[in-house]
Amino acid sequence: MRRPIVLWTIIGVPVLALVVWIASNTTWADVPVPMPLKGEARLNPFYAAQRFAETLGARTSWDRTLQVPSSSAIIVLSAWHWNLSESRRDAIERWVESGGRLVVDRSVLGDNEFSTWSGMVRTDRENTQQDVRDAVFDPVAGRLASCHNFEARTEARPAGAAEPTTYRLCDFHPESFVTTNKKALWTFGDATGAQAMRVTVGRGHVTAINAEPFIWRNLFFGDHDWLFVTTTELRAGDVIHFLSEAEHPSLLALTWQYGAPVVICAVAILTLGLWRGSVRFGPLAAVPDGARRSLAEQIRGTGHFAARQESGEVLHAACVRALDEAAEKRLSGYRRLTGRDRAEALARLTGFDRDALMTAIHHPRLRRDHELASAIALLEGARRRAQPSPTDLLHGTS
Repeated sequence: MRRPIVLWTIIGVPVLALVVWIASNTTWADVPVPMPLKGEARLNPFYAAQRFAETLGARTSWDRTLQVPSSSAIIVLSAWHWNLSESRRDAIERWVESGGRLVVDRSVLGDNEFSTWSGMVRTDRENTQQDVRDAVFDPVAGRLASCHNFEARTEARPAGAAEPTTYRLCDFHPESFVTTNKKALWTFGDATGAQAMRVTVGRGHVTAINAEPFIWRNLFFGDHDWLFVTTTELRAGDVIHFLSEAEHPSLLALTWQYGAPVVICAVAILTLGLWRGSVRFGPLAAVPDGARRSLAEQIRGTGHFAARQESGEVLHAACVRALDEAAEKRLSGYRRLTGRDRAEALARLTGFDRDALMTAIHHPRLRRDHELASAIALLEGARRRAQPSPTDLLHGTS
């Protein structure tokens, strides 16, 4: 009995002590967790910045491609490939030099072509230790974003003036800072270097920030809302164009956007070619029913052909021969008779005129086409009358 009690005591005491220690060193607190982005805010990195600027009286747009605005407008670039297209880069540079206001973040500041044109360079520092006062949780990146207070200076207020204005910048890059070989109109930094700067280019201004404070939820960190108004020199009624290539259009969308006329012509030509070379479902007209000609039609057709091709001589001779064969069956000694006697015998047998029969039988070359037709008709009529009837053939009468 005592051994189980001792065993449970040895096991239970350490477990109970562990539970007490965990309970005494654990605190429970409510931590607000932002909900996932939805709708346009899930796709547009400048959604928060646009709504903020519109609340202050500005008009905004999120553009995927560059459409050069008026010189009084503002362009904010992030995740933008400055050196991707020379013509596009030249268009932005000419726009700024004509009086435009350009704001770029760290993604553009490191480009060599941009640094050469604007005069602002991102420089790496040797000692990367930075006095970070506090930090905020970045839900997009899933990490803590470092924050630090920096002083804003303008050309009119030199460094060391009374009551300097300080603002907090979060998620910056302490290992680097911004320098320029020009006279800066405005800087935002501390003794270790500037994290934002504005210089004059032509009649316009270019502002560069060594951070990305205006995309996604970053606008809510630190004093990024003040930084946005200051860097854009925002005034009521301004037009702001946000440009980013993080989400670029598809190849098909770009093809249609820049070559719609060519695409339409190509599709039309392809459609016409397919239609022209396609196999038809049936003939263009109905196929007539095959009907055999009657014997009379064949005889008449053969006769007309013979009359046209051989001047009717062969057809006339055939008619005369058929008349003679019919007369031999009805008249004894018909072969031995002379031409006139044959005509006399045929006249008595058929009832036709003797002279007409003589004219029809002889001299076919002297007749014209209509005379030849009449002669052939007369010979065919005489043949039919001279042809013995089936009764005469049955009884052998002549």
